[in-house]
Amino acid sequence: MQQELRNQFNKSFTEEKFEAYKSEIEALSPGNLDFTVAETPIFISKEFTNQLLATCEHIIDAILSPSFNTQTQRAIPNNANIANEKEYPDFLVFDFGICENEQKEIEPQLIEMQGFPSLFAFQALHSAITFNYAQVPANYSSYLNGYTQETYFQLLKEIVLGDLDPSQVILLDLFPAQQKTRIDFYCTESILGIKTICFTQLIGEGNRLFYELDGKKIAIKRIFNRLIFDELFQQKDLPKTIDLLHPWEVEWLPHPNWFYRVSKFTLPLLRHPFIPRTYYLNELKEIPADLNNYVLKPLFSFAGMGVIIEVTINDIIKIKDPENWILQRKVNYASIIKTPDEPAKAEIRLFYFWKKGWSRPEAVFNLARLSKGKMIGTRYNKNKQWVGGTVAYFEK
Repeated sequence: MQQELRNQFNKSFTEEKFEAYKSEIEALSPGNLDFTVAETPIFISKEFTNQLLATCEHIIDAILSPSFNTQTQRAIPNNANIANEKEYPDFLVFDFGICENEQKEIEPQLIEMQGFPSLFAFQALHSAITFNYAQVPANYSSYLNGYTQETYFQLLKEIVLGDLDPSQVILLDLFPAQQKTRIDFYCTESILGIKTICFTQLIGEGNRLFYELDGKKIAIKRIFNRLIFDELFQQKDLPKTIDLLHPWEVEWLPHPNWFYRVSKFTLPLLRHPFIPRTYYLNELKEIPADLNNYVLKPLFSFAGMGVIIEVTINDIIKIKDPENWILQRKVNYASIIKTPDEPAKAEIRLFYFWKKGWSRPEAVFNLARLSKGKMIGTRYNKNKQWVGGTVAYFEK
C-alpha cells in the first residue's frame, strides 16, 4: 500500500529476524499460538483509511436505523433467540478486502461483518511486538481515533468489567483449550483478570448461572461471549448442558442475537460503493447472466464453511433453503503486498467498541490477514510463505 515502507521492510527482512519475532509472539502464551503469523505488517495510507472508516460509518447508520431490528429479526434462529437482548452490540468488527476496481484503482470492499468480538487482547500485544520488529515509523499506528495500547485496554476493561469483580465475569466458549484462537483467551485472562469457561461447565440454578473454581460455586453476572452457536449446535454427544433459551439473570456481552443481526444477513440491506451487491437467494428475481462473478454463501456458518466460489446454476437449484443463503458479487482482491515470491492479497478487520452511554460505536483497532490462495484462511494457504495473521498500521 505504502510502497516506500514496503520496499524498506522487504530489503531489511531476514529469516533470523522473523524467527526471533515469532518466538516473542509465541512467548505470550507458550504452546497456544495455533495459527500462522505473517512475516510482514501492512502499511495503510490516510486516504485508504478514510475510505474504510466512511464505509463503516455508513453501516453503523444502517444499524442505528429504527427499522433495523425489524429487518433483521429473521436472522435469529428460534433455537438461538436468547432472552434479555441488549439494545446495541458492545463490539462490532468489519472485514474489508484490499481490492482493485474496473479502473485498476485500489479500494476497500466489505467482505463480512460481525456483532461479535475478535482477538482483542492478543492483537494489541501482537501489535506492540510487530511495531518494534518492523521498525514502524512513529507517524503510523495500529490504533484508530487517537487510541494507544494503554487507552485501548482501559476501554476494553470498562466495557467488559465495568464495576464488577473480575470473578463475576467469564469469557465463554466451547472447549476453549481446543480453539485455534485460544492464545487470545489466555491474553484476555492476563489483561482483564477473568476466567475462560467452557459452555459445558456452566451450572444453572433457578435463573442464575454459576461456574466452579477451587471447589466453590461462583455466580456469573456477565458473559464475555466468544461462543459461536453454529459450532455448538453441530456438536454431538455433549454432556448435559444448560438450556440456552432459559431467561438467565446474566448480561451477555455482546448479546448473542447481535451475532446474527450484524452478519452476512445484513449485507443485502446495504448500498454503498465499497459494499459488493448482495441478494437474499430467495428474493432473487433472476439469476445473473454473469454468475461467474458471484459467490454463494450460507447465512449461518463460520470460518468460511459452505461457501461456493465457482457458482453454477445447478448449485443454486439444489439449495433447499434459499432463505438461508446469499448471492454476493465477487470482489477482485489486489495482489498488492510485495513478497520475495508472488505478491499477497490482504484483508483488514476493523474493531469497533460501543461503551454504555455512547450514541454509536467507535473505531479503535484492527487485525489484518495475508493470503495467496483463493480465499483468506489457513486451508487456502498451506505451504505458502508471507501469509497469515498480521497488523495494519495506519498513516496518522
